Amino acid sequence: MFRGITVALAVRTQAGEDPFHAPIWEEATQDVENVLVAPATAEEILDTLNLYGKRAVYNLYIPKGDGHDWEDTEVTFFGQTFRTIGPVTEYIQGLVPGAWNRRVQVEAIE
Repeated sequence: MFRGITVALAVRTQAGEDPFHAPIWEEATQDVENVLVAPATAEEILDTLNLYGKRAVYNLYIPKGDGHDWEDTEVTFFGQTFRTIGPVTEYIQGLVPGAWNRRVQVEAIE
């Protein structure tokens, strides 16, 4: 049976607006359990480099039922901080065996 790891996800919430009505954001981290982490393949690395100009390092498989926003956010695991790349790919929950139905790629932050 597969078992994922716990990752720290940076969650942004709107705390108000500045005098020009631009949003002011607060950021906090929340632990997300049972996230599968897999190295990106050579093809995925080249695809993300061509599409986004960023180098994918890992694929994160997000557990079913997780309600966090994973787009353009920071994730910490293995003692390092990463930033998500591109949109989250979501699969039909009932057709996916196992506990994960979404995938997002991350790049290392230097």
